[in-house]
Amino acid sequence: MAKSVSKADLIDMIAEKTGITKKDVKTVADMLFDNIANHLKKGTKVQLTGFGTFEVRKRKARTGVKPGTTEQIKIPASRYPAFKAGKILKEDIK
Repeated sequence: MAKSVSKADLIDMIAEKTGITKKDVKTVADMLFDNIANHLKKGTKVQLTGFGTFEVRKRKARTGVKPGTTEQIKIPASRYPAFKAGKILKEDIK
């Protein structure tokens, strides 16, 4: 099974390759993630050419079953973040 990579791991790798301090890399990474999240909150799609697209998708309201019982419950409509990989990323991981 593949090992997972944390945000801290990514920051360490970028700092090592670029010679930029970890603190500065973390600041830029945090700003990038915050900006992506803020655009998604507004309903704006974020496209990173070659990498992929972040967007907000909608789920319709539906009826579900409460776990452990057979009681039916109403699940309200919701919005959720989604990511679609770009062509270059898809080709890179084949």
